[in-house]
Amino acid sequence: MDEVKEQIVARGRERGFVTSEDLLEAVPVEDFTPEQVEEFLTQIQEHLTREDIEVIEVPGDDTDAATQVRIEVDLLRAPTNDMVRMYLKEIGKVPLLNAAQEVDLARRIEAGELSTALQHHIAEDVKPEPKVLKFLVEKVWEIREHQLSAFGKVEGIGRDKMPKSFRPKTEEELDDFCRRVERDGQLAKKKLIEANLRLVVSIAKRYVGRGMLFLDLIQEGNLGLIRAVEKFDYSKGYKFSTYATWWIRQAITRAIADQARTIRIPVHMVETINKLVRVQRQLLQDLGREPTPDEIGKVMGVGAEKVREIQKVSQEPVSLHTPIGEEEDSQLGDFIEDADAVVPVDAASFILLQEQLEGVLHTLSEREKKVIQLRFGLVDGHPRTLEEVGKEFGVTRERIRQIESKTLSKLRHPSRSQKLRDYLE
Repeated sequence: MDEVKEQIVARGRERGFVTSEDLLEAVPVEDFTPEQVEEFLTQIQEHLTREDIEVIEVPGDDTDAATQVRIEVDLLRAPTNDMVRMYLKEIGKVPLLNAAQEVDLARRIEAGELSTALQHHIAEDVKPEPKVLKFLVEKVWEIREHQLSAFGKVEGIGRDKMPKSFRPKTEEELDDFCRRVERDGQLAKKKLIEANLRLVVSIAKRYVGRGMLFLDLIQEGNLGLIRAVEKFDYSKGYKFSTYATWWIRQAITRAIADQARTIRIPVHMVETINKLVRVQRQLLQDLGREPTPDEIGKVMGVGAEKVREIQKVSQEPVSLHTPIGEEEDSQLGDFIEDADAVVPVDAASFILLQEQLEGVLHTLSEREKKVIQLRFGLVDGHPRTLEEVGKEFGVTRERIRQIESKTLSKLRHPSRSQKLRDYLE
């Protein structure tokens, strides 16, 4: 972890800034828990602040994302196309937020959650620890004061005159106050989610073609966004979009791992495949040709054999019933050789051999025929020993050996063997 931080700080010193993408690349979904992500982002933010290194979003990302989404949408089927266009049109009406607005909404959400806890104590007539109750009341009031201050500045009302009129005096007033703060927190949560729906779309479009419909990817990403809003701690100092991106990616990659493939692939392998695809695409642009496993492995820090293994795992299963040809009158399975299948000529020869052998055995006595059939497994494919055949006939193994020897001598006679000899060629 420390080594990763040093690499990011070194990159920031060199360029004068780091991008949010740099931070997210350092905390891949499969290697970090949400708690570790929070700790990492908090610590790296402190490092960058001390070094006076700015964290910026990738320039033009939103515009590029919207453009690419429209291109991809045009490739989808008509009904889905219409639904995606309607969805993009709706979320496009919601204005984006700046960092200060994100913090303000996060404060209101926190106030709503704290007021819910405080309201629970009031409704249930629970007597919490005085310190706990004091903390809840002060925290709710502190955040509410922040909102009133902003409201007062907008309306031109003196800040020193506002708190007294809003400060609750009785338990009923406190309960009503908590309800209003709770409702305000829910509205703030809704606003923060809606303002970042375009972020979900810009991330979901990177996963198109991975086995899930575009709308399903957006839906899973939205669930990750909701989780990010619930877990976001504005006091840590990092941007909400950086934190939310990790949650959105996690939700989408887990959904792809669970739902997209006939054969489920672990989440960590899905992320590895995604990384390989990105590296392969970048090398294709740089080299002007498809990169070799060795070239991909050098960039990823793994061997060529590991790259081939990842590529093999990433292949999608194909149905043997897939139609082939312009008229689709054939199936893929028709063109795949079955190494275990019997060649038609050999199968026909075997059937003829069985018929000829049966005819030759009919020239023997019933006992001789049965001894040969049991000894060589001509009936059920299971050859018997002399002792087993002897028990079948109630005679000694030596007697069976004599009968077998005599019968084989008969079968070697040209009148019988000539019919079978041709099948040995």
